[in-house]
Amino acid sequence: MIDRPMLVGIVGGSGSGKTSVAVELVKRLKRRSVVTLLLDMDAYYAPLELVKSRFDGLPVNWDHPHAFDLELMAAHLAALRRGESIRKPTYDFTISDRTGWGDPLPPGQVVILEGLLLFALPELRDQLDMKVFVDTDADIRILRRIRRDTKERGRSLESVMDQYEQSVRPMHLEFVEPSKRWADLIVPTGVENRTALDVITHHIFSRVLDHGDHPRV
Repeated sequence: MIDRPMLVGIVGGSGSGKTSVAVELVKRLKRRSVVTLLLDMDAYYAPLELVKSRFDGLPVNWDHPHAFDLELMAAHLAALRRGESIRKPTYDFTISDRTGWGDPLPPGQVVILEGLLLFALPELRDQLDMKVFVDTDADIRILRRIRRDTKERGRSLESVMDQYEQSVRPMHLEFVEPSKRWADLIVPTGVENRTALDVITHHIFSRVLDHGDHPRV
């Protein structure tokens, strides 16, 4: 058991660069000797058979809350807040299914979480100490998604475009964009916004010091 870590949530549309922002924050905090855990909401997609049952024969909408194991993620956030370790699920995007569990992960001093729906869902949002929204233009987001899904996830260009039109864009407008109002800080353009990253890093580092931890500067 350790003192309660600070939980920082990073949200943005698909392809907004929220993962890059999260990774950059982890690097910056580690350089200051702050023990940091990075957690991604994508790992918490529910098992495929469960997801299919929730959509009752309809095409699966992977950007809808029903596609996620929200109960598990909320329980893991609560455990991390208590200073307990968790075992994050492992997920294979090429088969759209959970494949196992990772090794135990201690929370450290700061937990950085990134995902589409962290702010839209109160069971997740209410557990966060700081909420950051990465705001990137739609044309940039779709280009990044096409590049990622075709190169890293084995998808065809046509399937990526169809999914964007049928579910990604509608769910962004229904869940992601409205959740911006819960953000403590909005970061235009993403990781390229060095000033915003400086502000976030300084705030997190100050909070860690205020809670009695004294990493090296």
